[in-house]
Amino acid sequence: MDARPGPGRLPALTRMVGDIAPQFGAEFWATKPYLNEAGAGEASRFADLFTAEAVDELVSERGLRTPFMRMATEGSVLKPAAYTAPGGFGAEVADQVSSEKVLAEFAAGATIVLQGLHRTWPALVDFTRALTDDLGHPAQVNAYITPASNRGFDPHYDVHDVFVLQISGEKHWRIHEPVHEAPLRDQPWSDHRAAVAARATGAPYIDHVLSPGDALYLPRGWIHSAEALGGTTVHLTIGVAAYTRADVAASLLNVIGETEALRTSLPLGLDFDDPAEMGPIVSEVLAALQTALAVRDERAAASRQVERVGAALSRRLAADVRPEPVSPLATVEALATLDAATVVRWRRSQRARLEQVPGDAGDGPAASADSVRIVAGAKRLSLPAEATTALERLVTGEPIAVGDLPGLDPDSAVVVARRLLREGVVVPA
Repeated sequence: MDARPGPGRLPALTRMVGDIAPQFGAEFWATKPYLNEAGAGEASRFADLFTAEAVDELVSERGLRTPFMRMATEGSVLKPAAYTAPGGFGAEVADQVSSEKVLAEFAAGATIVLQGLHRTWPALVDFTRALTDDLGHPAQVNAYITPASNRGFDPHYDVHDVFVLQISGEKHWRIHEPVHEAPLRDQPWSDHRAAVAARATGAPYIDHVLSPGDALYLPRGWIHSAEALGGTTVHLTIGVAAYTRADVAASLLNVIGETEALRTSLPLGLDFDDPAEMGPIVSEVLAALQTALAVRDERAAASRQVERVGAALSRRLAADVRPEPVSPLATVEALATLDAATVVRWRRSQRARLEQVPGDAGDGPAASADSVRIVAGAKRLSLPAEATTALERLVTGEPIAVGDLPGLDPDSAVVVARRLLREGVVVPA
């Protein structure tokens, strides 16, 4: 059983793309750009997520270090020493952001890039977590702060999908179709530098000035460049590291690679550069792969393959996406006062599944009762099978009083809740 709550109304995605959110996946995702212009009175619709004032606070008061910030001028990234310095007494680390150096470089035309805001700015921590729930892919957030009439980075493409949210100022975006469709993470735009530059001289697919409140979606591989107009501009770039069919293939290969024919060692002294020697080996491996894949004709074996591949990707996603942070002090306080009236809820964005584990039959000391196991990334937590109904209720995400957990008497419910709180599976509501 998958314990991840359903996507519901896609609230985070809807904030960016509007009413087309339900059909966004079929019509635009990984296919073509989408521009969602702000309506009348919507210029500040992303102001609760980020502002120009937030930039000053992060640069001057939060003690940021590299790599949470970088700067660039005319497409070239500055060395960290140009905008960092030791933090002074009590914070002698050498790479803290220096507000004075940032001021000098920014006034001279450099772009500020605040990286990893999904880890450092509370509103974006929450929003990004909700967005990953909507999309089912990992996401991260950067802010780009560009001086007037500065173009920032040269025309390029990203190896991840992006959503651009214009926060303040105006920026002229030019979007061109890909020269390399759906690039993987190890296929950067610099591998196609000449083709990208040539494509960028042609007629753009989108030529638009983003104003505050506008949102733009770009699939990976689409070439883009932007130039600030008028005063300083601030925009958020939400990067989505989409899992691909290549990831499914890699996971499948890992599964079928466990077959005996593929576990055998290569011959001693094999010359990898000699086609005459490598040819028979490649043919042998292809034949073994075909044999291993042929089990798809057997329904039970095929189902096991699907389950194992899905579990592998689920573990990867759980490792890539951080769930809601826990509050150590509040949790310890809740544990100290825990009773049937305590209200708890499932930890948001915690990707987990419930597995029924049969016990070992017998009357001896090795006998064990049935149990239910929570699998969340590397975490494995087993509870008595009687807790299954309570866990199924908790994973809906709705808060519930401990004494109301179904299938458990009040004392057992407190024991189960105590274990789940201590392990960070549930949090105080």
